[in-house]
Amino acid sequence: MRKKMVLILGVFVFLGGCTLMPQYTRPEAPIPASWPSGPAYKETPSTQEAPLGADLQFQEFFADERLQEIIETALNNNRDLRIAVLNVERARALYGIQRAELFPTLNAAGSGGKERVPADLSSTGRSMTAEQYGANLGISSWEIDFFGRIRSLEKQAMEEYLATEQARRSAQILLVSEVATAYLTLAADRENFKLAQTTFESQKAAYDLIKRRHEVGLSSELDLKRAQTPVDTARGDIARFTQLVAQDENALNLLVGSPSPRTSELLPADLSGVKPAKEISAGISSEVLLRRPDVLEAENLLKAANANIGAARAALFPRISLTTSVGTASSELSGLFKSGSGTWSFAPQIVMPIFDARLWSALDASKAEREIALVQYEKAIQTAFREVADALAVQGTVDRQVSAQQSLVAASAQTYRLATSRYAKGIDNYLGVLDAERSLYAAQQGLVALHLTKLSSQARLYAVLGGGGD
Repeated sequence: MRKKMVLILGVFVFLGGCTLMPQYTRPEAPIPASWPSGPAYKETPSTQEAPLGADLQFQEFFADERLQEIIETALNNNRDLRIAVLNVERARALYGIQRAELFPTLNAAGSGGKERVPADLSSTGRSMTAEQYGANLGISSWEIDFFGRIRSLEKQAMEEYLATEQARRSAQILLVSEVATAYLTLAADRENFKLAQTTFESQKAAYDLIKRRHEVGLSSELDLKRAQTPVDTARGDIARFTQLVAQDENALNLLVGSPSPRTSELLPADLSGVKPAKEISAGISSEVLLRRPDVLEAENLLKAANANIGAARAALFPRISLTTSVGTASSELSGLFKSGSGTWSFAPQIVMPIFDARLWSALDASKAEREIALVQYEKAIQTAFREVADALAVQGTVDRQVSAQQSLVAASAQTYRLATSRYAKGIDNYLGVLDAERSLYAAQQGLVALHLTKLSSQARLYAVLGGGGD
């Protein structure tokens, strides 16, 4: 009999390998095969000249050693990334629970008891005390996965676990990008602070000179008030950039997660002291986007929804379960393991759904969820394409903007010198000097902003190409 039980069990296990999941085929990417071209885009370096962004570790991409150290600290201490890691561990454990449903649960149980039977209930007509002891090893309600319901759910759990891992990679990429952006923004605001201080000092000196000229009657009160305007403007900018620098430091400390005196030592003084990142390529084909973690996450969720259809289909078919045990029983504890006390039970069960409208609705819902996951996958690819295209547009035009702004700064500086000279000689009034100073100050601030844009766009392109997520 035991041989028959083992044979039947083996047949059930063998037949339990089928599944009703639809065959998965990766959908076509709803984006152009190549990157956009035109006046906004420069020719993308070939992969022989510049490596793909996703192939570089952040230590290879960012050349600034201080930034590398700050990013490393953030990866070890940032709370958002830690939550993402814990979510992966939780998803792995949930997958283990679902996978365990494929295998029987083996339990050992021991029991014993005494019962007094009154005379009117006893078969002998006399009161008696009955004893029973038993020890069993068995399987309780193990579902034989004949139509692949549990395997489909196991596949769904696995894909959701993999999606969580890709979400962790996305969180890491975002963290690396945010730390780099915060680092560069702090450098830019510190440079603007120095510019405001320098402007304030030069304008204060000019104001003091005009004030002395006014006191001896060589300058009008109007010129004196005009000279006061850039002084107050620069003084207000000093206060504003002092605030921004403090807020930038706070933002960076939050990202790093563990601020320390060492972190303060690594902070940049200005943008000129930051080493530019390594030049990278987006490749020739947009197919590189399929390697982005957020796109892979969306595909994993699509596969999970596809597997869920298999589980919903299998629910329409019979469900087979098995309960079996072997053991020993005796009316005396001392006779529990004696010859002839062995027991066994074998109780297969099959449940066939006859009418349950919920099952068909569940199947329709699973199909709709797959369509939703498909649209989200396609949207993830389209969003990724737009992000890379935007970053390439910045890369293709920022150098021209910087060059034009540098020329503007030089022209504004020369205009300011000429206007100051003409005022000192009494040829023009102070209004020309004031206009020239405003133009120069605005041009200098614009140049700082463009330098920040250039350095930040490199980090942005690295992130949207999927770099820094390993």
